[in-house]
Amino acid sequence: MPRLTDPDPNAIPADVRDVLAALPPDPMVKMLTHSVGTVALFIQLAKAQFTSLELPARSRELVILTVAEYAGCEFVAAQHRPMSEAAGVDQRTRDIISSRDLDNPGLAADDRTLIRFASEVVRSPRVPDDLFDEVRGNLSEREIVEVLQVIGYYWSFGRVATVLNVELTTVYGDEPLLTGGTERAD
Repeated sequence: MPRLTDPDPNAIPADVRDVLAALPPDPMVKMLTHSVGTVALFIQLAKAQFTSLELPARSRELVILTVAEYAGCEFVAAQHRPMSEAAGVDQRTRDIISSRDLDNPGLAADDRTLIRFASEVVRSPRVPDDLFDEVRGNLSEREIVEVLQVIGYYWSFGRVATVLNVELTTVYGDEPLLTGGTERAD
């Protein structure tokens, strides 16, 4: 059961209501609406995670699944399992992430480095130099910053879900990111 009640619809400014009207109903968006000054920006940042990154979608999904695992957020994991599959992440790789078997030789070297990097960022304020050097060998500087932004976004998203007990009632699958002229914000 969620720890906060639904926001009062009469207290939501018209411009925020307009943004929310373009989105499918979602308990997380409803919870985020308690912060009327930031909800639209948070949704814009979500959209950017899917439309404006140089980081490939498959890499983005590896990072998100890793954040979900290490932040203990089933809400994010449940939404992104099917999305990761659509982005090319196979079941074996998803299983390795959820088992936290980061040194599994079944992972491609680049995937292993990215997953280890994401897990380390969630767990610690710094990453070891050797791991950072491996990441730097695989990703551009832009992609490194994008990975950190994806980690930060989904860690924050996950904490809203876990701390406030947001109910998982909508699981996004492999439907297109653009539906009815509107991008989905998850």
